[in-house]
Amino acid sequence: MTQNMSFLRNLFLYKCLFALTFWNHVSLSVEKELFTSVSNNFPEDGFNQKIKSLPLQYKKSHQSKADSVWVVIQNTTESLSLSEITNDNVKKLLALLSNFRQGCRLQNLTLTNVSVNWNALMEIFQTVWHSSVEYFNLNNVTLLSDIISYDFDYSGTSMKALTMKKILIKDLYFIQDDLYRIFADMNIADMTVADSEMIHMLCPSSKSPFRYLNFLKNDLTDLLFQKCDNLLQLETLILQKNKFESLRKVSFMTSHMKSLKYLDMSSNLLRHDGADVQCQWAGSLSELDLSSNQLADAVFECLPVNVKKLSLQNNQISNVPRGVAELKSLEELNLASNRLADLPGCSGFTSLQFLNIEMNSILTPSADFFQSCPRVRELQAGHNPFKCSCELQAFIRLERQAGGKLFGWPAAYVCEYPEGLRGTELKDFHLSLLACNTTLLLVTALLLTLVLVAAVAFLCIYLDVPWYVRMTWQWTQTKRRAWHNHPGDQGAVLQFHAFISYSEHDSPWVKNELIPNLEKGEGCVQLCQHERNFIPGKSIVENIINCIEKSYKSIFVLSPNFVQSEWCHYELYFAHHKLFSENSNSLILILLEPIPPYLIPARYHKLKALMAKRTYLEWPKERSKHALFWANLRAAISINLPKADENWYEETD
Repeated sequence: MTQNMSFLRNLFLYKCLFALTFWNHVSLSVEKELFTSVSNNFPEDGFNQKIKSLPLQYKKSHQSKADSVWVVIQNTTESLSLSEITNDNVKKLLALLSNFRQGCRLQNLTLTNVSVNWNALMEIFQTVWHSSVEYFNLNNVTLLSDIISYDFDYSGTSMKALTMKKILIKDLYFIQDDLYRIFADMNIADMTVADSEMIHMLCPSSKSPFRYLNFLKNDLTDLLFQKCDNLLQLETLILQKNKFESLRKVSFMTSHMKSLKYLDMSSNLLRHDGADVQCQWAGSLSELDLSSNQLADAVFECLPVNVKKLSLQNNQISNVPRGVAELKSLEELNLASNRLADLPGCSGFTSLQFLNIEMNSILTPSADFFQSCPRVRELQAGHNPFKCSCELQAFIRLERQAGGKLFGWPAAYVCEYPEGLRGTELKDFHLSLLACNTTLLLVTALLLTLVLVAAVAFLCIYLDVPWYVRMTWQWTQTKRRAWHNHPGDQGAVLQFHAFISYSEHDSPWVKNELIPNLEKGEGCVQLCQHERNFIPGKSIVENIINCIEKSYKSIFVLSPNFVQSEWCHYELYFAHHKLFSENSNSLILILLEPIPPYLIPARYHKLKALMAKRTYLEWPKERSKHALFWANLRAAISINLPKADENWYEETD
């Protein structure tokens, strides 16, 4: 018995070796033909260089299509890749594959550009199923004949994974179950059917060993795996780029998949309108990809409670509702490319560690994010249209405090508004504390205003501004009354040589010395004196202005008593106003007694200026110099007056 078993084992090994020897012989024949063809087309010196540049596929795949022989793409002890499989060479392929029984070293088989009938494809599957192949790949398959029921034998296989891409079925009228049942009941761990316009897949007839299903880029809808209880071992399900529409139905589809951990539903047409519709997800689901769909804020009402990694990228989410979703296990959340205007809080995501919120509509992100999300280790918030203003200063300070938690800083964080700061990195944007602190700004403005008011008030008091304002008002009122009383008057006629302004304390000198010496003798001078020439009934200010305007000169008798007199100050102000308004040289200053500078009040700054810039006559104490004094004074006021208005004299008398 032992000898028989040894004989059978050796026979099986000899058959495997024969198959490999035969296959290597075929491969070498193909390579010989290739090199012969190439060597005839290239010169001998450039042949080695040219052949090195040929791709591996072409080095081992040159074969005439007229010979109906497949093309060898790869041929190693463990891997075999063939192309151009047709109905003409499928029998040779089956004969070859039948030699690779279980126990041989061949594990990977890839068939590309397969164009055969349904029965021929099933025979290929059946032969591979009972071979040593563990990973079977089919690319660009075209089924030419009618699809009919096939009794497939799934027993005794070494297969672990099947991958089919770009399957084209030319038979438009066939029973769907005849096709899908073959693949749904396969007893393998991994299966991929991608880019094949598949519209449905049946639920396995019994408990399935599927752990990985990938139906990428097909036409599957919400009807897939509804009420399917036989995918209990399924851990990974990829349904990317299909036509699913209802998130609720997707959740019910997974509710029977007790081992499901990863679900990819990206690039579909998923929506969820809320409306108190309950969702029911697999309790084991920990990673969910819902990116590139049509989901809005209501999606947070329909999420698996135990999910740890969630992608909602490229949807229509504008707000993360508070208190709706309690995802206490969520560690990674991707909300990039949505419509969010601010960073979401973590009230419902207490375990969140990674958040991606790039490419949203965030102008000024909240600065208290890390306070509400203390476990977050990385925040991706770049590529948002940041508005560089005072509100953004707190977020910039947050980056310094976060210690490198902002992913992509500083290149991904750039000002978008205002226009003048567009393109400026946030790290280079700075505003003063005063510009951004409204309270401090108001306090500072108030203090400056108070200081300014105090300074103006001090200057007004120091320069006696209220007095000047009052005098200006008196002068304008007098002018207005005069204009109303004599609207056609072109100006006052000069009637006096001089108006005398003096203090009452100096009136003895004026009456005993000044007036007698000027009004008597040759070339008498007509003087305007308030005691005899002021018109009764008019105000003192109006009389002063009238006398000054009707006098050629204004004589001011200066003394310490003069600077202490309020009325003398009025008279000096009005006379000085006439000096500038008429551009005349009408002031004569007589210094009766020396005036110490400290006695001159601050409001007499005009008097100080006049005494500093104009020549004044000083009353000499020596009697011998009096004659010269009077002569100089007469010369200063010498003028021929027009004939006096008799009516005016009568009025003054």
